[in-house]
Amino acid sequence: MVTIQSSDVVVPSEITPTSISSLSLCDQIKLPNHGSQLYIYSNTRITDDSSFASAIHTLSTSLSKTLTVFHPLAGRLSRIHGGRLQLLCNAKGVLLVVATCNTELSFEDLCEFAPTYAVPKINYDVPIEDVPLLVAQVTRFPCGFITLGIAMFRAFLDGTSLSNFTSSWAKLARGESLDSGLTPLFDRSKLDSFKLNKPPRFEHPEFLPPPLWTKRDEVMQHELGTALMVLTKGQVQKLKNKANDFGSGHGKVPVRGFTSFEVISGHLWRCMCRVRYLGDASQPTRLNTLVNCRNRLRPSLPTAYFGNATFPTVTETCSFDDIMQKPLGYAVRKVSESIERMRDEYVRSALDYIERVEDMDLFRDTFYNSAGKGREDPNVNVVGWANFSYFKTDFGWGKPVILLPGNINSNAKAFLLDTASGDGFVVAVCLRRSYVDALKKLFFEDIEKHASKL
Repeated sequence: MVTIQSSDVVVPSEITPTSISSLSLCDQIKLPNHGSQLYIYSNTRITDDSSFASAIHTLSTSLSKTLTVFHPLAGRLSRIHGGRLQLLCNAKGVLLVVATCNTELSFEDLCEFAPTYAVPKINYDVPIEDVPLLVAQVTRFPCGFITLGIAMFRAFLDGTSLSNFTSSWAKLARGESLDSGLTPLFDRSKLDSFKLNKPPRFEHPEFLPPPLWTKRDEVMQHELGTALMVLTKGQVQKLKNKANDFGSGHGKVPVRGFTSFEVISGHLWRCMCRVRYLGDASQPTRLNTLVNCRNRLRPSLPTAYFGNATFPTVTETCSFDDIMQKPLGYAVRKVSESIERMRDEYVRSALDYIERVEDMDLFRDTFYNSAGKGREDPNVNVVGWANFSYFKTDFGWGKPVILLPGNINSNAKAFLLDTASGDGFVVAVCLRRSYVDALKKLFFEDIEKHASKL
């Protein structure tokens, strides 16, 4: 369905520094593989082979210039003691793939179809020293759409860093100068452990195995599907009103009020418990998410810090009955509390915890996979991609009309994104395919039900 036309290595346009350096402790706990994003563009004014070839040339030359500034991204990683990783700044480059699709697709089809076929495929059958840290794939569709799929190595950068990189790449592609505020800061020692003579000062449940199904031991053989749901800001406000109403009655609502991320995540958690409920009200569950700690540290990290600065956090473990039967504000408050916990002292304690890990491969395996080794997960993992500058990623074709996760193949994983217009949110959830329709129906029905009780 998709034909690869070319696959070229793009290197920095100028000579860049060579070095070997450590990754931060925050980098080390991330999975040693790629996450991906998919930008979909319409009305691109790319109407024939000639204009497409010109666009690809501009994309490639501007990428080469961008890598001169973000030169570590053109490097490679290698393994060192204890399963840890180090960075080799060697200018080996990133991979730019160009593809075409001859199948006629509507916009709705594209949103469903493209994440599978328009995102770069990574070859992990080679030594890690040969795996690019970033691979981009441009795919042209006969309906006039262009997609840009970006696969980035999780242990090397987070959403803020990727946003800064793609914004810079797009600026150069448009012939503009780089924003001095986006000049990347590469000093990863800023996220080293500072108190190695002390044990962690807090318990860190985020690093412990998550709850498992208590009465479901069967290996999951069910096909996974994706639920894609679009919320207006009005619908989100209805959730906020109901959640804040509960919190004010219990003296627990934060002074700042609940955020959109918190209320959407809490609402999704309740709906996921309901569609997966099979009669065991005591089944334990928790919600996991990531918190950008750049502004939570003291001193804070600059926005241009290039690397991972998102730390995992988890809610208190609750029962299905608690989440399903108690008011929406109960679940939302649990999410809010898990985020509020991520302050400077707690994050420093987490760094001390990570520093003491002897086998990082075992740690990652336990952290990410203990609940998901072939079994369905009773928990929910929500990743926030809102409030980034992704929709400013205009390479001269116009701004993207939608941004999607490139692949959501992890059960009970969800992404929360802005809409292109900024007037709402997109929620993309991976779950058992047989649950998809029920989740969509319940998700929106419950919003109106909450509103009707105000």
